[in-house]
Amino acid sequence: MFTKEHQIRVRYAETDQMGYVYYGNYATYYEVGRVEALRSVGYSYREMEESGVMMPVLENHSRYLLPGRYDENLTIKTSIREMPGVRIRFHYEIFNESKVLIHEGETLLTFLKTTSHRPCRPPARFMELLQPYFKTEV
Repeated sequence: MFTKEHQIRVRYAETDQMGYVYYGNYATYYEVGRVEALRSVGYSYREMEESGVMMPVLENHSRYLLPGRYDENLTIKTSIREMPGVRIRFHYEIFNESKVLIHEGETLLTFLKTTSHRPCRPPARFMELLQPYFKTEV
């Protein structure tokens, strides 16, 4: 299993009148978590797109437990629990500054060729970089 944590401070523009993170902004936090998780293994979205592959979102699920608040430093914990095939599922846990779980989410993305918009396998280099996180000991 691969897991990466990234911190983000809640900006005023991301909150509603109550000072809580507006619910629609959690999808943006998921994207931040995904991008930084991939970057941490040495692969960027830019590199993937330059290799001719894009990753559109097929599903987005959210569970709101407690509100994120203005100016809080949130921790986005992003994990990939199984090796991807034509699709990849990301899991998210978001914690407040007190390390309390405030949000859970999941997105399902697919790999598409940028030229044809047809499903494809993930780039080989991406799979090589992820492989060490999924080795099982016998």
